[in-house]
Amino acid sequence: MGAARTTIRSVRRGRAVPWLVLGLWIAVLAIVSPFASQLKDVQRDRAVDYLPASADSTQVAKIQDRLPGGEATEMVVVYHRDGGLTAADRATAAAQIDRIVGAHRLTGEPRGVPSKDGTTLMYPVASNEPGTDEKARDALVNDVRDIAHSEGGLSVDVGGTGALQTDAAEVYNSLGGPLLYTTAAVVALLLILIYRSPFLWLVPLAVAGMADYLSMGVAYGLNQWFGTSVTGASSGIMTILVFGAGTDYALLLVSRYREELRRVERPYDAMVAALRGCGPAVLASSGTVAAGLLCLLAADLNSSRGMGPLGTVGVLCALFAMLTLLPAVLVLLGRRVFWPLVPRYGSTPKARRSLFAAMGNSAGRRPLTVLAGGAILLGALALGTLNLPGALKQEDSFTTKPDAVAAMETLGKAYPERGTQPIVVIAPTDRAAAVLAEAKETQGVSSAERGRSGGGWTEISVIAASAPQSAGETATIKALRDRLDDSLVGGASAQQLDLEDTNARDRLIVIPIVLVSVLLILIVLLRSVVAPLILVAAVVAVWGAALGIGGLVFGPVFGFEGMDPGLGLLSFVFLVALGVDYGIFLMHRMREESLKGTDPVTAALTALRTTGGVIASAGLVLAATFAVLTNMPLVSLVEMGFVVAVGVLLDTFLVRTYLVTSASVALRRKVWWPGALSKEPAGGEGELPEPVAEPAGAR
Repeated sequence: MGAARTTIRSVRRGRAVPWLVLGLWIAVLAIVSPFASQLKDVQRDRAVDYLPASADSTQVAKIQDRLPGGEATEMVVVYHRDGGLTAADRATAAAQIDRIVGAHRLTGEPRGVPSKDGTTLMYPVASNEPGTDEKARDALVNDVRDIAHSEGGLSVDVGGTGALQTDAAEVYNSLGGPLLYTTAAVVALLLILIYRSPFLWLVPLAVAGMADYLSMGVAYGLNQWFGTSVTGASSGIMTILVFGAGTDYALLLVSRYREELRRVERPYDAMVAALRGCGPAVLASSGTVAAGLLCLLAADLNSSRGMGPLGTVGVLCALFAMLTLLPAVLVLLGRRVFWPLVPRYGSTPKARRSLFAAMGNSAGRRPLTVLAGGAILLGALALGTLNLPGALKQEDSFTTKPDAVAAMETLGKAYPERGTQPIVVIAPTDRAAAVLAEAKETQGVSSAERGRSGGGWTEISVIAASAPQSAGETATIKALRDRLDDSLVGGASAQQLDLEDTNARDRLIVIPIVLVSVLLILIVLLRSVVAPLILVAAVVAVWGAALGIGGLVFGPVFGFEGMDPGLGLLSFVFLVALGVDYGIFLMHRMREESLKGTDPVTAALTALRTTGGVIASAGLVLAATFAVLTNMPLVSLVEMGFVVAVGVLLDTFLVRTYLVTSASVALRRKVWWPGALSKEPAGGEGELPEPVAEPAGAR
């Protein structure tokens, strides 16, 4: 009678609990819906929004906001004809500029500056109508472009910092839809291939979509309550992590659930057993990823510091969805969701040799040789970092050529002897005259003139003798900062220089914090020092190799003129956090086997054989989701997607399969030092086992 009551209660729970979880999720999504839809409204992508408050260029921008008229939108209208401008061309240009003057409140009268070769005429145009309103700025730039249009063979482009910001904002605003749809399509294709089912792939994909929507609402809340910065890059990476990490957790759970369905009759009980079996590993791995990402809070750069919490939100929302909503939906759908490969109760999967069993055995027989070969290969690939391009310039940050970039290229060719965008100096008003004189005398300065005053500050516009973001202009900015001790030097080029300097500082601070944090977490999880050191060393080697491959293809293959200054730090954080994630899956199973009394060699090979297929599938999905970024129109996102995708593939198919397994075989029980598993049993170590066939279900 007692057994019957227990069975009845189990059946009732199996019916009630999934419906309750589904209802709670519907309620949660209804609550966050108004907030999720507003995330794009708080997204900020100006260079000054990325910088720390302490940077000179950030302080310059803030003071400019308080000057009469507020922040000015700087543009340059560029008229060009290859064979030389005609009198009619100059008349057309003058008429268009007059229309711009009549339509907008400008900070000064635009004056045409002809090039020496007579092919180009540029008109600097500035307006403080938009202030800090980005939508108003974009409207202003687009209206100027409508007025200043090409005609009769005369090409007209609008460049300058304001136009570059508008073009960048247009790209970032267009990322959301294409990024989400492309990511979902890639994940769907891979899940169909992995599951070989016309229905099963829909479940984790739909759940990942719900997790992404939840993460958007939570990210908006972080912005409103804690001021967490939101950029186009950070929100895009959050979506990538939701689908990538979430699908990884789904693969692990579904694989274990399929196994349990063969041993347990009721789906609810099978799911409970699956959660108990793989839940600790999933929780540990996601916690490690979250901890690694949160280390970005130590960064000084606003964009990097904001990406830490947003990335963590993405991972934790994916975890929450895959451990609650996914199990509920799978239980409600029952075994039929696996059709046509339905796991029957009491059935035994067909045994077959697997790729990972063969790889494990080959690595196990010659562990030191495999380790040496892998180290040489990764080291050789890392040498490619010597070929990485320099810092990315603003005009080189797009994979296509928007109007602003075309304008800047024309200016660079037509005016090689002078700068074409101002360096902004903010001086105390009582010292403005002296600062203006000192600025004019600074080496590398072509001209300088006094601008607006207010609140005790005066704006001075300086034109360098060198092209924007060239080595010469950079030297001029540094010379101005060294000479003008009581003034602040900013502007677009100064902002890029501050971005490089801040990223360099952040690398020195954040990378050690990530390494120490992840290492300590692994020591606690694995109760060992040696195993965590192996995992951390492996992912650091993967990071170096992935960057090295980037150095071999960014310039020669992709044609990129520079590298995003934040690529090194962000790719390190992602590859270390996500690479250790897979290491936990492998080491957790290895430890589980060792606790059963299995000898170290057998434990290592069994762990690879049983988890290799899931880790490979998860690695392919994660690499594919990051590879989606390579189709985006921004060089920084393409570079990030490429390096992380290549790193994940190296980690999945080389480091986890060969190097970590080989190291574990070579070290045997020492891999668990100083934990209890490192102690030698009375009977001694076992010999290398014969190859073992892998159950088909483990694949």
